[in-house]
Amino acid sequence: MGGDRQSVKTYVPAEQKDVWRNHADELDMSLSEFVRTMIQAGRKGFAPTESSGDEEPASDPSDPGGRDLETRVHAVLESGPRSWDELVEAVIGDVEDELEATLDDLQDQNRVRYSGRDGGYVLTDE
Repeated sequence: MGGDRQSVKTYVPAEQKDVWRNHADELDMSLSEFVRTMIQAGRKGFAPTESSGDEEPASDPSDPGGRDLETRVHAVLESGPRSWDELVEAVIGDVEDELEATLDDLQDQNRVRYSGRDGGYVLTDE
């Protein structure tokens, strides 16, 4: 990786950011350095390797993140007890943020556009 740095922006629930900041502080790292390090560490799990037969099965196509909801709930609860409504809000907030980012990307790629005439988002002809 070169020295030319680029900014990357993402949205996470406030509770998640607090957990990350606390963990970064414990490791005497900046939040940016912590996130960068954790992403790189996580990506190593996606590298193709020879199968030993002991790995967990691939995720179900209907749940491509495979236990992603479980991971999000766990992350929210790391900062303390949450009511049912708080958990629902945190999980839905994640989905709303992901949807917004995805729609932004699709619009940037000119694959989707918003059409008031059609009543919402539509696929482009490309």
